[in-house]
Amino acid sequence: MREVGWHLGQIFTGWKGVFIILCLAFLGCREQTSPSVNQSDASPSAASGVIVAFGDSLTEGYGLLPEQAYPALLEKRLADKGYHFKVINAGVSGETSSGARSRVNWILRLNPDIVVLETGANDGLMGISPAVLEQNLGRIIAKLQQNGVTVILAGMKMLLNMGPGYTQEFEAVYPRVAEQYEVAWIPFFLEGVATHRALNLADGIHPNARGYEMIADLVLPYVIDAIQN
Repeated sequence: MREVGWHLGQIFTGWKGVFIILCLAFLGCREQTSPSVNQSDASPSAASGVIVAFGDSLTEGYGLLPEQAYPALLEKRLADKGYHFKVINAGVSGETSSGARSRVNWILRLNPDIVVLETGANDGLMGISPAVLEQNLGRIIAKLQQNGVTVILAGMKMLLNMGPGYTQEFEAVYPRVAEQYEVAWIPFFLEGVATHRALNLADGIHPNARGYEMIADLVLPYVIDAIQN
Protein backbone atom coordinates (compact mmCIF):
# COMPACT_ATOMS: atom_id res chain seq x y z
CA MET A 1 0.00 0.00 0.00
CA ARG A 2 1.28 3.51 -0.83
CA GLU A 3 2.45 5.40 2.21
CA VAL A 4 0.70 8.74 2.56
CA GLY A 5 3.02 11.71 3.07
CA TRP A 6 1.11 13.20 5.99
CA HIS A 7 2.08 14.23 9.47
CA LEU A 8 -0.32 14.60 12.37
CA GLY A 9 0.99 18.04 13.14
CA GLN A 10 -0.25 19.64 9.91
CA ILE A 11 -3.72 20.21 11.23
CA PHE A 12 -2.42 21.76 14.43
CA THR A 13 0.20 24.11 13.05
CA GLY A 14 -0.33 27.56 14.48
CA TRP A 15 -2.84 26.46 17.09
CA LYS A 16 -2.22 27.97 20.52
CA GLY A 17 -1.58 25.46 23.26
CA VAL A 18 -1.44 22.49 20.90
CA PHE A 19 0.63 20.33 23.20
CA ILE A 20 -1.78 20.80 26.09
CA ILE A 21 -4.73 19.94 23.86
CA LEU A 22 -3.03 16.79 22.62
CA CYS A 23 -2.05 15.65 26.08
CA LEU A 24 -5.63 16.09 27.27
CA ALA A 25 -6.94 14.18 24.28
CA PHE A 26 -4.52 11.26 24.40
CA LEU A 27 -3.43 11.10 28.02
CA GLY A 28 -6.55 12.27 29.81
CA CYS A 29 -7.61 8.70 30.60
CA ARG A 30 -5.61 6.88 33.24
CA GLU A 31 -3.59 4.01 31.84
CA GLN A 32 -5.04 0.66 32.87
CA THR A 33 -3.57 -2.79 33.24
CA SER A 34 -6.15 -4.26 30.88
CA PRO A 35 -9.23 -3.09 29.00
CA SER A 36 -12.71 -3.89 30.23
CA VAL A 37 -13.32 -6.83 27.91
CA ASN A 38 -15.98 -9.40 28.75
CA GLN A 39 -13.92 -12.54 29.18
CA SER A 40 -16.69 -14.64 27.63
CA ASP A 41 -15.83 -12.89 24.38
CA ALA A 42 -12.42 -14.56 24.42
CA SER A 43 -13.80 -18.02 23.72
CA PRO A 44 -16.54 -17.72 21.09
CA SER A 45 -18.25 -20.99 20.24
CA ALA A 46 -19.36 -20.20 16.71
CA ALA A 47 -16.37 -18.21 15.48
CA SER A 48 -13.61 -19.62 13.28
CA GLY A 49 -10.99 -17.84 15.35
CA VAL A 50 -10.09 -14.79 17.40
CA ILE A 51 -8.64 -11.46 16.30
CA VAL A 52 -7.48 -9.03 18.97
CA ALA A 53 -7.31 -5.30 18.24
CA PHE A 54 -4.45 -4.33 20.56
CA GLY A 55 -3.81 -0.63 21.05
CA ASP A 56 -4.53 2.70 22.69
CA SER A 57 -7.46 5.14 22.47
CA LEU A 58 -7.39 4.99 18.67
CA THR A 59 -8.25 1.30 18.92
CA GLU A 60 -10.54 1.59 21.92
CA GLY A 61 -12.80 4.09 20.19
CA TYR A 62 -12.38 7.03 22.56
CA GLY A 63 -15.63 8.93 23.05
CA LEU A 64 -17.76 6.45 21.11
CA LEU A 65 -19.92 3.42 21.76
CA PRO A 66 -18.12 0.04 21.47
CA GLU A 67 -20.08 -0.87 18.35
CA GLN A 68 -18.84 2.30 16.62
CA ALA A 69 -15.13 1.57 17.07
CA TYR A 70 -13.20 -0.18 14.32
CA PRO A 71 -12.91 -3.63 15.98
CA ALA A 72 -16.70 -4.11 16.01
CA LEU A 73 -16.96 -2.79 12.47
CA LEU A 74 -14.15 -5.10 11.34
CA GLU A 75 -15.94 -8.12 12.79
CA LYS A 76 -19.08 -7.23 10.87
CA ARG A 77 -17.20 -6.68 7.60
CA LEU A 78 -15.44 -10.01 7.96
CA ALA A 79 -18.73 -11.80 8.59
CA ASP A 80 -20.24 -10.15 5.52
CA LYS A 81 -17.43 -11.72 3.49
CA GLY A 82 -17.85 -15.13 5.08
CA TYR A 83 -15.09 -14.92 7.68
CA HIS A 84 -16.66 -15.58 11.06
CA PHE A 85 -13.99 -14.39 13.46
CA LYS A 86 -14.51 -12.84 16.88
CA VAL A 87 -12.77 -9.44 17.02
CA ILE A 88 -11.94 -8.37 20.57
CA ASN A 89 -11.35 -4.69 21.32
CA ALA A 90 -8.31 -4.59 23.61
CA GLY A 91 -7.67 -0.86 23.34
CA VAL A 92 -6.70 1.20 26.40
CA SER A 93 -6.82 5.00 26.32
CA GLY A 94 -3.60 6.73 27.30
CA GLU A 95 -1.43 3.67 26.88
CA THR A 96 2.17 3.89 25.70
CA SER A 97 4.09 1.13 23.98
CA SER A 98 5.61 0.25 27.37
CA GLY A 99 2.12 -0.24 28.76
CA ALA A 100 1.22 -2.37 25.77
CA ARG A 101 4.31 -4.49 26.30
CA SER A 102 3.25 -5.10 29.90
CA ARG A 103 -0.10 -6.45 28.67
CA VAL A 104 1.15 -9.05 26.21
CA ASN A 105 0.56 -12.01 28.51
CA TRP A 106 -2.99 -10.80 29.11
CA ILE A 107 -3.51 -10.55 25.36
CA LEU A 108 -2.26 -14.11 24.93
CA ARG A 109 -4.88 -15.31 27.42
CA LEU A 110 -7.48 -14.22 24.86
CA ASN A 111 -6.10 -16.95 22.56
CA PRO A 112 -5.76 -14.77 19.47
CA ASP A 113 -5.04 -16.14 16.03
CA ILE A 114 -4.32 -12.63 14.73
CA VAL A 115 -3.38 -9.40 16.53
CA VAL A 116 -3.66 -5.96 14.97
CA LEU A 117 -1.08 -3.97 16.92
CA GLU A 118 -1.59 -0.19 17.07
CA THR A 119 0.54 1.63 19.63
CA GLY A 120 3.08 4.43 19.87
CA ALA A 121 1.10 7.64 19.40
CA ASN A 122 1.33 8.44 23.11
CA ASP A 123 5.06 7.68 23.08
CA GLY A 124 5.46 10.35 20.44
CA LEU A 125 3.34 12.92 22.24
CA MET A 126 5.39 12.40 25.38
CA GLY A 127 8.66 12.67 23.48
CA ILE A 128 9.74 9.15 24.42
CA SER A 129 12.79 7.99 22.52
CA PRO A 130 11.93 6.19 19.26
CA ALA A 131 14.49 3.59 20.34
CA VAL A 132 12.23 2.71 23.28
CA LEU A 133 9.24 2.45 20.96
CA GLU A 134 11.21 0.20 18.62
CA GLN A 135 12.34 -2.06 21.43
CA ASN A 136 8.83 -2.36 22.84
CA LEU A 137 7.27 -3.12 19.46
CA GLY A 138 9.92 -5.75 18.83
CA ARG A 139 9.37 -7.43 22.19
CA ILE A 140 5.60 -7.41 21.77
CA ILE A 141 5.75 -8.90 18.28
CA ALA A 142 8.36 -11.49 19.22
CA LYS A 143 6.29 -12.67 22.18
CA LEU A 144 3.16 -12.97 20.06
CA GLN A 145 4.98 -14.80 17.27
CA GLN A 146 6.54 -17.23 19.76
CA ASN A 147 2.99 -18.18 20.67
CA GLY A 148 1.90 -18.72 17.08
CA VAL A 149 0.06 -15.43 16.65
CA THR A 150 0.02 -13.61 13.31
CA VAL A 151 0.72 -9.90 13.80
CA ILE A 152 -0.38 -6.94 11.70
CA LEU A 153 1.49 -3.76 12.65
CA ALA A 154 -0.32 -0.43 12.30
CA GLY A 155 2.02 2.46 11.56
CA MET A 156 1.68 5.92 13.06
CA LYS A 157 2.96 9.39 12.21
CA MET A 158 3.88 12.16 14.59
CA LEU A 159 3.54 15.90 15.14
CA LEU A 160 5.72 18.17 13.08
CA ASN A 161 6.23 20.44 16.06
CA MET A 162 8.06 17.62 17.83
CA GLY A 163 10.92 18.53 15.49
CA PRO A 164 11.86 17.08 12.09
CA GLY A 165 14.56 14.82 13.49
CA TYR A 166 12.27 13.24 16.05
CA THR A 167 9.40 12.96 13.59
CA GLN A 168 11.52 11.15 11.02
CA GLU A 169 13.04 8.81 13.59
CA PHE A 170 9.61 8.01 15.01
CA GLU A 171 8.02 7.19 11.66
CA ALA A 172 10.99 5.09 10.54
CA VAL A 173 10.50 2.71 13.47
CA TYR A 174 7.40 0.99 12.06
CA PRO A 175 8.64 -0.15 8.64
CA ARG A 176 11.95 -1.19 10.18
CA VAL A 177 10.23 -3.34 12.81
CA ALA A 178 7.85 -4.78 10.23
CA GLU A 179 10.77 -5.82 8.05
CA GLN A 180 12.78 -7.25 10.94
CA TYR A 181 9.94 -9.42 12.22
CA GLU A 182 8.40 -10.08 8.79
CA VAL A 183 4.94 -8.85 9.69
CA ALA A 184 2.32 -7.09 7.58
CA TRP A 185 2.50 -3.33 7.95
CA ILE A 186 -0.23 -0.74 7.54
CA PRO A 187 1.80 2.41 6.73
CA PHE A 188 -0.60 4.82 8.47
CA PHE A 189 -3.47 3.69 10.67
CA LEU A 190 -5.31 7.03 10.24
CA GLU A 191 -4.88 7.25 6.47
CA GLY A 192 -7.73 9.20 4.89
CA VAL A 193 -9.11 10.15 8.31
CA ALA A 194 -6.53 12.40 9.95
CA THR A 195 -6.97 16.16 9.34
CA HIS A 196 -10.55 15.71 8.09
CA ARG A 197 -12.86 17.51 10.51
CA ALA A 198 -15.89 15.57 9.35
CA LEU A 199 -14.21 12.28 10.28
CA ASN A 200 -12.96 13.20 13.74
CA LEU A 201 -14.29 14.22 17.14
CA ALA A 202 -14.12 17.83 18.25
CA ASP A 203 -10.58 17.30 19.58
CA GLY A 204 -9.43 16.86 15.99
CA ILE A 205 -7.48 13.73 16.86
CA HIS A 206 -9.76 10.82 17.65
CA PRO A 207 -11.90 9.43 14.82
CA ASN A 208 -15.67 9.68 15.00
CA ALA A 209 -18.06 6.96 13.85
CA ARG A 210 -17.60 7.89 10.19
CA GLY A 211 -13.83 7.92 10.61
CA TYR A 212 -13.87 4.43 12.06
CA GLU A 213 -15.85 3.17 9.10
CA MET A 214 -12.89 4.20 6.94
CA ILE A 215 -10.36 2.69 9.32
CA ALA A 216 -12.23 -0.60 9.30
CA ASP A 217 -12.14 -0.55 5.50
CA LEU A 218 -8.40 0.13 5.62
CA VAL A 219 -7.61 -2.70 8.03
CA LEU A 220 -9.95 -5.27 6.43
CA PRO A 221 -7.77 -6.42 3.48
CA TYR A 222 -4.74 -6.89 5.74
CA VAL A 223 -6.79 -9.10 8.05
CA ILE A 224 -8.28 -11.12 5.20
CA ASP A 225 -4.79 -11.67 3.81
CA ALA A 226 -3.64 -12.87 7.25
CA ILE A 227 -6.60 -15.26 7.48
CA GLN A 228 -5.95 -16.71 4.06
CA ASN A 229 -2.23 -17.12 4.61
